[in-house]
Amino acid sequence: MSEPPLPPNKPKKLLDQLREAIRAKHYSYRTEHTYLDWCKRYIIHHKKRHPAEMGVPEIQAYITYLATERNVAASTQNQALSAILFLYRNVLLQELEFPTDIIRAKKPDRLPTVLSKPEALAVIQNMRGVPQLMTQLLFGSGIRLMECLRLRIKDIDFTNHQIIVRDGKGESDRSVPLPESITPALKQHIQEVKRIHQMDLKEGYGEIRLPYALERKYPNAAREPAWQFLFPASQRSLDPQTGKTMRHHLNESVLQRAIKQSVQLTKIDKPVSPHTFRHSFATHLLQNGYDIRTVQELLGHKDVKTTMIYTHVLQRGGLAVKSPLDG
Repeated sequence: MSEPPLPPNKPKKLLDQLREAIRAKHYSYRTEHTYLDWCKRYIIHHKKRHPAEMGVPEIQAYITYLATERNVAASTQNQALSAILFLYRNVLLQELEFPTDIIRAKKPDRLPTVLSKPEALAVIQNMRGVPQLMTQLLFGSGIRLMECLRLRIKDIDFTNHQIIVRDGKGESDRSVPLPESITPALKQHIQEVKRIHQMDLKEGYGEIRLPYALERKYPNAAREPAWQFLFPASQRSLDPQTGKTMRHHLNESVLQRAIKQSVQLTKIDKPVSPHTFRHSFATHLLQNGYDIRTVQELLGHKDVKTTMIYTHVLQRGGLAVKSPLDG
C-alpha cells in the first residue's frame, strides 16, 4: 500500500517573507520591527488589500495621509516610505517609479542643542554607576546611544586608546577615541561584566547572539567573554530571533531616564537627551581646531554636509553678527 502524497508546501505569509528579506540584509532587530510595523499599517490603511495589487498611487496616498492627517514628523514619513519601498523591492521584486510631485517630507533644518563643557561635566557628575560611564563615553567619544549599547568587550582597545564601533549607521566600522580619564573605571566595569557572565555560564546560560551568523563559523564564540555586551541588561530575557534565553544589552530607556533626572538636578534649561552629548562632542572638537573632515570621520557621517551643521552652532549669535544694541 502506497503512502499518501505529502501536502504541498504552504506558501509563506507576506510579512514572514519580509522578515526573512530584512534579516538577509543584516538589518538590526529594531529596523526589522519598525519595517514590519509600517508595512502592516500600510496594508490595514488600504483595507487589507495585498500590496501586489497596489502601487505608487496607494503608497502616495498613505504618505500623504501621514503628512496631512496624522501630522507626523518628516523623519517618520520618510521612515514609513523606506519600509514600504523595501517591501516592494525586496519581497515583491517591484521597482517603483514615483512622480516628481510625491509628498516626501524634507527634514527641517534645526540647530542641535549643545552643552558647554562645564554644563556637560555637571550633568555627568550628578550621575552614578553605569549610566554615568555611558554618558562619559557619549561625550568623550561622540558615539550614538545605540552604538554605545551595542558595544562588546572586544571593541575596547585600551592599548591604542580607541573604541571600535562595529556596524554603525550605514553598516560601517570606525574607530573613535577612548577617553583616558575613564580607563580605570571602564576596566573595573569590564571585570564586573565578566563576573556576571561567569555566573550566567554556571547557571546554564551565558550565550549571546552573534552578528552575521558568526555562530556557525565560530561555534564557541557566543559564550566567550570578549563577545559579551559591554553594558548588559540586569536580567536575562528571551531573544526574539533565536528563541533562546540570553542577556541582551541594556535598554536605552535606562540612560534616557538617568540623563533626564540629572539635567533636572543640574537645573539646565535646555532640552537634553543622550544625543546632545554627541552634538557637544562634535562642536567642542571644532572649537578646539580640528578640521571638519576629521570630525566627519569620527562621527561616521557619510556626507560632510551633515557635519557642517555644527559650524553654525560655533557662530556667535545670528551668523556671527554683532547686535546694534551693543554699539
